Amino acid sequence: MSFDPSAAAAADSGLFGLTFDETESLVVAIPVPFDATTSYGGGTSRGPEAILTASRQVDLEDAQFGDFWRAGIMMRPAEARIAEANAEASDLADAARGGDRSALERVNGLSGEVHELVRAAAGDALRAGRIPAVVGGEHSVSFGAIAAAADAAGPIGVLHIDAHDDLRSAYEGFRWSHASVMRNVMERVPGAERVVSVGVRDFCDEEKRERERLGARWVSYDDLALTRRLAGGEAFGAVTKEIASALPERVYITLDIDGLEPALCPGTGTPVPGGLSWRQFVALVDAVAESGKTIVGFDVVEVSPREGDEWDANVGARALFKLCGLAIRSRGTRR
Repeated sequence: MSFDPSAAAAADSGLFGLTFDETESLVVAIPVPFDATTSYGGGTSRGPEAILTASRQVDLEDAQFGDFWRAGIMMRPAEARIAEANAEASDLADAARGGDRSALERVNGLSGEVHELVRAAAGDALRAGRIPAVVGGEHSVSFGAIAAAADAAGPIGVLHIDAHDDLRSAYEGFRWSHASVMRNVMERVPGAERVVSVGVRDFCDEEKRERERLGARWVSYDDLALTRRLAGGEAFGAVTKEIASALPERVYITLDIDGLEPALCPGTGTPVPGGLSWRQFVALVDAVAESGKTIVGFDVVEVSPREGDEWDANVGARALFKLCGLAIRSRGTRR
């Protein structure tokens, strides 16, 4: 049966209503429904399924990247073990926060197991010549995919779009916390040579000191700096070109949805005033595309769907679609 890209997507179709299998797809989405270390609002474990559902409403012709979807995009089924680990770790998390040492170690162990599953899944996609796209889940789940990308294509840079630095050594005792993911990347992934961070507007003293310690490995375009530059008359397009030029040739992109302004992600676990508008996000994507960098992998995390409101999932799906377009464009692929 022929595929009609202008028709309504079937309710049981794949990501963005597409019908590709993995052998036909350049981008392989890996759902990771894990959110055991979330520290404020929860629900990001429901993000992958909500994004899949919302993605079927995205029209496929894109003004920015054309019909890039023809290169193939699909989402794997979620691994059952990840959901099992999330359920067990979530049940233990409160006891761990309360000082139960055995519960804490078990949550840390389960989190580490999930990261290894993600690393293996992303590595499998990379070895097959595909681009892994992790769909979270809390931000901690990005670690395995970044590690796999560095294993396969390192040294790499990481474009980190986030309201938070995520540079704590641990948070609430969890060494694999969503608030520690970039610290773990910097310390445990030798092939991650530089992080270019955009949009941060909430950080602690430990994270400030860690930024300073990292020196040139951590390049920050935080929200205040962006605000002052734009208020001083600089064009945002010039700033995005500067951001893109700070990245090395091979790039992994991690998008914590709270890097965008809260109106775009009101359900996310730790919303912060400020952040990138949708137009600014698209302009940043455009600048990275025009820079000619190669995208080795990417993720969209911290999307938390709210009961009876599909807005967060719709924005998450469209952000994922834009990053698919950027990644496919970076490979010069046409079909």
